[in-house]
Amino acid sequence: MTAHARQPRSDGPDGPDEPPDVLRAKYLDYCSAQLADLLLYLTPDEIFVLSEEVTMSSPRTGYDRIVEVAMAWLAERVTLPPFEIWLDDYRRHPDRYEEYLMGFWREGTAAESPE
Repeated sequence: MTAHARQPRSDGPDGPDEPPDVLRAKYLDYCSAQLADLLLYLTPDEIFVLSEEVTMSSPRTGYDRIVEVAMAWLAERVTLPPFEIWLDDYRRHPDRYEEYLMGFWREGTAAESPE
């Protein structure tokens, strides 16, 4: 199943009726997707500065560590909605969020289904 495939769900009067762990996982997936998109907009100079910061501050270097530091750097500079606000909007307009979910929310939740 792809990240954009629709999951069957039971919608209540307040939108998708999904377990709390699935909703929390979808929120984290949404936030990760937002930061990942912004990571693509870092300039080469910003990436260089971040890689220098990683090299000087950590014995562990490499691509994964640079991405980790870059994501933390972006998270400090980007305003993402708190869970409660995101949840309210998601319940009213779930289809608006489908394109932003990368599918990571399926890992480790009760909604995980075999493909």
